[in-house]
Amino acid sequence: MVLYFISTAVDPPATIFMGKDKFENEELLKYGLENDVWFHVDKLSSAHVYLRLPPQIESWEAIPEALISDCSQLVKANSIEGNKKSNLTIIYTPWANVKKTGDLAVGAVTFFNDRKVKRFHIKEKDSSVVNRLNKTKKEVQVDHEAERQERLRQEGRLKKAKAIEDRKAQEAEQRRRKEEAEARDYSKLYSAEALEEERRRKEERRLAKLKGTTSGSEEEDQDNGMDSDDSFM
Repeated sequence: MVLYFISTAVDPPATIFMGKDKFENEELLKYGLENDVWFHVDKLSSAHVYLRLPPQIESWEAIPEALISDCSQLVKANSIEGNKKSNLTIIYTPWANVKKTGDLAVGAVTFFNDRKVKRFHIKEKDSSVVNRLNKTKKEVQVDHEAERQERLRQEGRLKKAKAIEDRKAQEAEQRRRKEEAEARDYSKLYSAEALEEERRRKEERRLAKLKGTTSGSEEEDQDNGMDSDDSFM
């Protein structure tokens, strides 16, 4: 059995969960997710409490203090010895950093990287927090393997959908580039035709001007010839 709690310390709310016993804790450790964060009382026996990071929290290092406090109070309340003590240290780390080897007893763990373990101090028990969380508690029988398989299928569907979307975007980009290239080619062609037309018009004007100049010279020659004849007579 897995116990689920809802923390309203953040908006949207976050899911906190833990195994009902140490054997269920082993299952949770085996089937954890990359966005799970593990909490435990330092140096004392306690429940293994997990926070599933909500989408608005980018990393385990960016968890708001109010949410860390909720998780820590729940850990403290589920530690036989820790629940009676003040000034407790709660440790937390990403699920992927929790190490389980065959020589460790049930419920016992170590870490791959001690530097990725953070600590949070609790001065005393806050019953208002624990009561608020307990009001949201749900006990669920979980088939971890079935959930894992469904999660893998969902990830596959999302991956396929993204591949289709990326391909469509790539095809659209290729069409856009082709259209731009064709537009540039048409622009160049039009410019070449316009230049040729302008050259032709200039040539026509030049020839017309030249023709006009030639005609004027011939008329002047004819006038000069008639004057000579009159003078001769």
